[in-house]
Amino acid sequence: MRIVGLTGGISSGKSTVSNLFQANEITIIDADLVARDVLKRGTSGWKKVVATFGEDILLANGEVDRPKLGQIVFSDPDKRQLLNRLLAPYISTGIFTEILKLWIKGCKVIVLDVPLLFEAKMDKWTKPIIVVWVDPEIQLQRLMARDRTSEEDAKNRINAQMPLDIKRTKADIVMDNNGSLDDLNEQFRKVLSQVTKPLTWTEFWLSRQGALSALVSVIVGVVICRKML
Repeated sequence: MRIVGLTGGISSGKSTVSNLFQANEITIIDADLVARDVLKRGTSGWKKVVATFGEDILLANGEVDRPKLGQIVFSDPDKRQLLNRLLAPYISTGIFTEILKLWIKGCKVIVLDVPLLFEAKMDKWTKPIIVVWVDPEIQLQRLMARDRTSEEDAKNRINAQMPLDIKRTKADIVMDNNGSLDDLNEQFRKVLSQVTKPLTWTEFWLSRQGALSALVSVIVGVVICRKML
């Protein structure tokens, strides 16, 4: 199995690239969706977050008011790190569970869409790693236009993440999203061919098909040895 890492920064275009993968029938595990499940009312993650940040972060139906919680943690680095520590074990478990399900189904290539891929040390599981990069000034303008937010709030949200210039140094593939959507699509076609190339032997043996082949080989070997004795 090939596990591809996809990351970037807020308003860098990562979600657009993720959607392009899905449109080309590449299986995606979206860490943001896993995180939403982790914060659903009554879950262990929900209980820890409410106990830490108080019931003021809840909506009338008992669910977490995510925008309100976001405002709290984006304006305070210590609280942001605390929230990450609280939820990281549950998110990691959720992602591993999804990977296992896909492995059982025989999926050969999956893309992990994780905003905090490096911060959460999940880059150790993935190869290649794709970073969707954009110039910081363009990133700021796009975020302000998308969310209709102030420059100060937008900067706080961008600064809450590892700088894209650092992420790009850790990447195997960098997608430059300073241009148009057509430019990004052109880059994506090249990336798609890299991601979908035949599995290496190591990746094959880590897949369900490889494991079954190994098991069959062992069984055949045992049978032959017994007949020779």
